[in-house]
Amino acid sequence: MDLNLAVLIDGDNIPSAYVKEMMEEIAKYGNPTIKRIYGDWTNPRLNKWKTVLLENAITPIQQYGYTQGKNATDSAMIIDAMDILYSGKVNGFCLVSSDSDFTRLATRLREAGMQVFGIGEKKTPDPFIVACDKFIYIEILKNQTQDDAVDSEEKSKEADKFDKITSKQLRLIATTIGDLADDDGWAFLGDVGSLLQKKQPNFDSRNYGFQKLTPLFQSIKAIEVERREDSKGRKKLIYVKMKEQKRPRSRK
Repeated sequence: MDLNLAVLIDGDNIPSAYVKEMMEEIAKYGNPTIKRIYGDWTNPRLNKWKTVLLENAITPIQQYGYTQGKNATDSAMIIDAMDILYSGKVNGFCLVSSDSDFTRLATRLREAGMQVFGIGEKKTPDPFIVACDKFIYIEILKNQTQDDAVDSEEKSKEADKFDKITSKQLRLIATTIGDLADDDGWAFLGDVGSLLQKKQPNFDSRNYGFQKLTPLFQSIKAIEVERREDSKGRKKLIYVKMKEQKRPRSRK
């Protein structure tokens, strides 16, 4: 079933430069039936957003900053989210912000059975990230659009912006494969990817410079990748297992 999504954007907290790519990303997960952006549109700082709202059919919601130092935009987004929740018109939300103030909102929406996607910058605090079903870094979307436009020298510079697989990440992957493995240690990659997403909502192969999970796993020396045909010989299924670590010989 295709999800009907409410897309709520914190205009005070997200850059406007890649809104087109952001909306294309959201469309992968469902149909964005409600698209709203919140901010004080009398503030010149939001002028860049104004030029892209009509192109992407995003409705601006005016929210004045009544008190200095208080974020009225957050409150307006939260109130609207709860109104939309009780309207029964959607079965998922996309919260676009790098602000941890939306952590409780994401948790509450999931408690109500909603699927919650988050989009924000890499500076987003962990509590908001883990409160979502899936969290996408906006920097990934920037790298995607730049990928075809730069030469090989520039691409090597871009590669420095990607995360590296750390020992902590490798342990997470190994544990996840182990959770799903058969008696021979093999696990279906699709299931591994789904479980990784549940364990760590911001786990995304694009964070590491790979568009798909298969090439990411192929790049990790500790993982063995095997392609198999399905029972009808129509599709190639990808299975993965952790390679056995060679133990050093004990000295007599």
